[in-house]
Order: sequence, then structure tokens, then C-alpha cells
Amino acid sequence: MSWLTDFVKPKLRALVRADVPEDLWEKCPNCGQMIFQKELEQLHRVCPHCDHHMRLGAKARLDHLFGAEQWESIALPEVPLDPLKFRDRQRYGDRLKAAQSKTGLKDAVLVGAGDLGDVPVVAAAFDFGFMGGSMGIAVGEAVYAAARAAVARKAALIIFPSSGGARMQEGILSLMQMPRTVIAVDDVKNAGLPYFVVLTDPTTGGVTASFAMLGDIHVAETGAVIGFAGQRVIAETIREQLPPGFQRAEYLQEHGMVDIVVHREHLVGTLTRLVDLLIRPVPKQEALPAPEKPGEPAAEEDDPNRIVPVDLAAENGAGMANGPDEKAR
Repeated sequence: MSWLTDFVKPKLRALVRADVPEDLWEKCPNCGQMIFQKELEQLHRVCPHCDHHMRLGAKARLDHLFGAEQWESIALPEVPLDPLKFRDRQRYGDRLKAAQSKTGLKDAVLVGAGDLGDVPVVAAAFDFGFMGGSMGIAVGEAVYAAARAAVARKAALIIFPSSGGARMQEGILSLMQMPRTVIAVDDVKNAGLPYFVVLTDPTTGGVTASFAMLGDIHVAETGAVIGFAGQRVIAETIREQLPPGFQRAEYLQEHGMVDIVVHREHLVGTLTRLVDLLIRPVPKQEALPAPEKPGEPAAEEDDPNRIVPVDLAAENGAGMANGPDEKAR
């Protein structure tokens, strides 16, 4: 080791790094290419090299759907932060504070209202960065609040799940959110309003087993992982090799679990058309005359081309009223 290696090089590296912002570039987790951060934001976090769809935060998701600053935030109810006083390697309350500081959210879901085209929409977006988008009491309340807002505004409901499943730190209280979210979806459907699910990467666990598979139409982003249990768990349980692309959006579409797989670039346009199609009433048509029963003759007064049978004997009798009688006499 020399003076140049121990002293001069570290100083030079510190000077260079001080001039370069840390968030100027981002590495694609799929292909490993470095992408300029501004370019990545313009592409809505889709890699320009391999087309990999990176995860979007909840606020970025709603900005993409409605446009930046073009939506109204829906207030969510307060919930107990640590009802079970849970602790493993770290206190659950400390985990929540760290996730809130990291994402700027109170919990894993953000709900907003806006318009797609000229149709009112309420949307709930999950943020995987908040404890893996796990579903606890706050998430269940957020989904239910979104459903109530959609019914009150007579708006379509769109949910963007991105979750690893139920939040284990809340135990049975977390699992109770599965039937609760199903009830919320039923309220929207009973009001005659459309409910859309946009399955993003990843959608797994209790979220998949509840509201995420109850949509009127299921849209999935390209390449999204969708399933209940993980691939490794399934492979070890059935002791078979899983087929290529298993649990990917395209695989689920081929097997009838997903209606449409959409690239993020075309997602907003697709949702706009679907919402407009399902929420607008079908225009009433003028009532058509009832069809005639088979074998039943048409009414004479309704058929301008009818042929009226003539009783020739009756006509001849009427025309010769006095002729034959006179000859008989």
C-alpha cells in the first residue's frame, strides 16, 4: 500500500461523487442496463432496452392514471397502528414508521378520485414499497372507503393491487380484511357500477384470494406476477417442474384468468374505453312490433298486399236474384 492508494485516491473519489447526484441513473433489475432517471420517469418506469415494467409507487400510479395534480385525494379512516403489540426482530410500530418515512404514505394504499375522459372514477393504488404492499386493517379500510366513495359519486371503481398478501404482524385482524374487501366490492356491484382490477407486479397471497379476482374485467400489466402461493412453494408441494412463464400475466391470459394484458404505455387509454363502455347506459330503442306466431295468418287490416278470397257462388246468386226464379215460374 502507498500514500497514493491510501490517501490520494479516496480523496479524488469523494470529490467526483460529490458532483454526481446519486439518483441520476437507475439500473434495470431485468437486463442490468443503466437508465437516465428523467427518461425512465417519462416512460412511466418501463425499461427502454428490455421493456421490463418496474414497480410504480401509489402516487405515481394515480398521477399516471388521472394526470399529475388532476385528482382528489380521498380521506381514509384512522386505524389502530399496532393492535397486537407485535415484535419479531423489530417492533411492528418501528417498521410502520420506517415505511411511512420511506414512502410518505400512512399505509400501503392511496385512494383518489378523478375523471377518465368525462366519466367519474375512484381509484385505489397499492404501494409495494410500504411493507411489500401487505394488507392489514388500514388497507382493508382503504378499499372499503374507496368502494363507499365510488357508490356516493356514482363512479367506476378501479383498484391497482401490488401486494405480497396479508400482513402477518396483524394476525387474524389482517385475514379478516379478505371478507371485508369482498363486501366492499359487492356494494359497488349492487349499486350497478363497474369494478375493474388492474393486476400489477406482484399480486399474490390474500389479495389475490379476495377482491383482486372479483373484477368485472381483469386487466394485467405486461409481465406481472399473479398468483396465490410462490412458485418455489408450489413446485416443492406438487414435486413437478412448473411450465415456462408460470404465474405471469400472459400465462394467466392464455388460461382464462385475465381478460386483457396491456403495456403500461396503453393502459390509460384502454381503461378509458372500458370505463366509458361499461358505465354509460345503453340508449333506448323504439319498440318494434311483436313478431307473428308461426302459422298464424297476418291480420287483414295490417297486410296491404293481402288477397281476399271471393265466394263466386254467393256473388252469382246475388247477381241472378230474380233470373232463375223467373224462369222457374
